Amino acid sequence: MAAVGGLAAAGVATFGAVSATASPSAPQTAPVKAGADEGNLTRTRHLSVDAATKAARATLEAAEKESQKVSVAVVDRNGNTLVTLRGDGAGLQSYESAVKKGYTAVSWNAPTSELAKRLEKAPTLKDIPGTLFLAGGTPVAAKGAPVAGIGVAGAPSGDLDEKFAQAGVRALNK
Repeated sequence: MAAVGGLAAAGVATFGAVSATASPSAPQTAPVKAGADEGNLTRTRHLSVDAATKAARATLEAAEKESQKVSVAVVDRNGNTLVTLRGDGAGLQSYESAVKKGYTAVSWNAPTSELAKRLEKAPTLKDIPGTLFLAGGTPVAAKGAPVAGIGVAGAPSGDLDEKFAQAGVRALNK
């Protein structure tokens, strides 16, 4: 109990110090500007949440038509998860695997089935955190640049997982 009291007291002391430095008399600084030169900035395209949801639903529907129980994940260009759907009865491991497959596909802008073949020449690729080099991940591109990845896991084969992920990509092109 004494340790808990000590932590609470430390938290109060920190709060007081922060409040003191944030007083109105503290010097104000102007925000730093990037400058008028657009050459200092980059632009990227990202899939909207609505589009990611559309792709995830189309992917899950394609799997359900074939009586497959899968999880679907759509990640953005930076690998952040936008949407995940776990189909009824999908295995526990399928959720995390779908996220990793989507991340892997967008990271290399290639289907994970193709990337899995690269492991023969570069086996340490599989050691990159957050990746999964099994079929079932498909990139989504706009004007040749990756904007998202769709990962699917839970079907009896990676080929089926990838087939369903491609249904999600097709839904975006309609």
